Amino acid sequence: MFFVAVCAKMKAKALGQALWRKAAVRKTQGVVIEMAKKIGFIDYYLDEWHANNYPAWIEKASNGAYTVAYAYGAVDSPLGGRTTAQWCADMGVECCESIDALIEKSDCILVLSPDNPEQHWTLCQKPLRSGKRVYVDKTFAPTAQIARNLFALAETHGTPMYSSSALRFSKELMELPEKDVRFVLLSGPGKPENYLIHQIEPMVALLRARAVRVLYAGVEGAASYTVEFENGKLGVANLLVEGPFQTTVKFADGTVVPIAESTETFDRLIAGMVRFFETGVVQVDPAETIAIAEILEAAHRAEQRPGEWVNAQ
Repeated sequence: MFFVAVCAKMKAKALGQALWRKAAVRKTQGVVIEMAKKIGFIDYYLDEWHANNYPAWIEKASNGAYTVAYAYGAVDSPLGGRTTAQWCADMGVECCESIDALIEKSDCILVLSPDNPEQHWTLCQKPLRSGKRVYVDKTFAPTAQIARNLFALAETHGTPMYSSSALRFSKELMELPEKDVRFVLLSGPGKPENYLIHQIEPMVALLRARAVRVLYAGVEGAASYTVEFENGKLGVANLLVEGPFQTTVKFADGTVVPIAESTETFDRLIAGMVRFFETGVVQVDPAETIAIAEILEAAHRAEQRPGEWVNAQ
């Protein structure tokens, strides 16, 4: 009952805001001032770091042209955080009782659930049938086959969609010279189940080749994944629980570039997301996202067989 009451209260508040905005639309020297386009958030549970921060970043990156106006949470936070209704009330967002209602109201859609990629298949079913522009947060899919099926679903229904880790857009990686990369060494914090994506994504983006196999080795507090690619290329990802995201890149001409930190990652991710919502042009090739899913799936199988190569195809 509390959820329904708060939803009703938020709907009334959102309606009032919408009417105020409509009244504020005017012509200035013959130019129509338009309202912000509305983004709908779909999440497994809403009180998580990405959902808490993306709204302000999106408004800033778009200069107010896009705003998070609607949200749907499949469950209340299982980690003791705010309920869906509480999150919506705190964020000034209208809570939707169904994904259908959110899709109908939204101009574009963001599917989050960054720490529960196993929920993406269910959460994406209706958005990817909508024909509206959809961004799906990392990690895109728990298996390569699910990744393929999600892209096939979007294509069938003419729905523009992409997914990415923010780390591929770091200022340092984006400013590297356009040369053939032969070897990449990455390290960073986090646990494999939700942070390995942040190293595999830039690895694939830099090496631009198909992965062949993965080797895992680990000690307490550290895990290492060696990925062999076609054309004699190699990538190594080290998860150290704590510490900055660091990268060393070796080019085919012998040049080595050490990168001590990764900056402007979310600024650039969000800027690309806004461009996508505006133009419909995806920021990451679906083939790369599927290749990343193949590596992640092989890496998690390799964790069960330390010291053995596991095929990535």
